[in-house]
Amino acid sequence: MNAASNSETGEHAPVLAEAAVTLLVTDPEGIYVDATFGRGGHSRRILERLSAGGRLIALDRDPAARDAARAWTDPRFEFVHCEFSRLGTVLAERSIPRINGLLIDLGVSSPQLDDAQRGFSLRADGPLDMRMNPERGPSAAQWLAEVGVEELKRVLRDYGDERFAAPIAKAIAARRAHGRPLQRTTDLAAVVAAAIPVKSRKDPLQHPATRTFQAIRIFLNQELEEVALILAASLSVLAPGGRLAVISFHSLEDRIVKRFIDAQAHPERAFGRLPLREAQLPRPRLRALARIAPEAMEVQSNPRARSAHLRVAERMDVDLDCRA
Repeated sequence: MNAASNSETGEHAPVLAEAAVTLLVTDPEGIYVDATFGRGGHSRRILERLSAGGRLIALDRDPAARDAARAWTDPRFEFVHCEFSRLGTVLAERSIPRINGLLIDLGVSSPQLDDAQRGFSLRADGPLDMRMNPERGPSAAQWLAEVGVEELKRVLRDYGDERFAAPIAKAIAARRAHGRPLQRTTDLAAVVAAAIPVKSRKDPLQHPATRTFQAIRIFLNQELEEVALILAASLSVLAPGGRLAVISFHSLEDRIVKRFIDAQAHPERAFGRLPLREAQLPRPRLRALARIAPEAMEVQSNPRARSAHLRVAERMDVDLDCRA
C-alpha cells in the first residue's frame, strides 16, 4: 500500500518518501529506477534531487499508472509499462549496464485501493477483480469460480496466514455449488465474515476478510515471485555504491527483503561451521544501511503507513578485495 490520498491536492503522498529518496539518491547525475511508479509520488521527489544530467526510469504494470505518466514531460524521465521483474530486460534494451539506485514500493497503492472498480477494497462494493494489470490474467471472480477447495485453502494459508482457511474455502465452494458464484467484493467479504466465528477474531478493528483479500490479491498478481525476481536482478544492475531501497507493508514481503539483504551482506553464514579460510569465503555483495519505520506523525496523518518498513542496502564492489 504505497500512497495516501491528499484531499486538498488530489495527489497521493507516498509513504516514507523523504527517508527513501534521501537515502536512495547519492549522485544527482546518476541513473535511477522507480520500479513502482503508481502516481509518481516517489518519482517526483527523485527528479527534484537530480541535476540536468540525471535520468529516471519508472516502471509499473498498472494501465492507470501508464496513463498518469503520459502527462509527464520532463526530458530526464521515461516510463515503461511492464512488471518490475523485467527490470534487467528494460535496462538492456536501453544499453544501460548499471544504475545508481533502485526504489521498490511494494503492495497495492492508494489509487488502486480507493477505486472500487478495481476490486481491491473489501469495504467498498465493486467487481471482484484485484488485478494490478486488468488487461492480463484472470480476475479474482474468475479464479474463485474455478479453484479447488484444497488449492484455495493453500493460497489463504500461505499468502494470508489465515487461520480459518479451511472453513472459508468450504464456504466459498458451497456458495458456488448453489449456483451463486462470487462477483462483487462485498459478496466475498460477507461470505468470509460468516465463516469466521466472532469470538475467534483477534482484532476487532480489522475486517475478518482482510487476510483473504490480501492472499487472493498476492497470489493472482504473483507479487512475492515478482519481489524475488527484482531483488535478484538488483545485484546485476546496481553499480558499486548504488542503493537499493524497498518499502514493504506486510510480513511476507518484508521477510523476503530482509532475508535477501542478510544473505548478500553475510554470505559466510551459509557455510556454517565448515573449516574454511577467510579467503575462501564469498565476499558480501550488499551492505545493509538502514531499516526505518514511519514516525508517529506520519502514521497519524496516514493510518495506512502504520505497517510500513523501509530497508536500504548499498551495492558493494566485489572486484575490490578489501580484506587484503
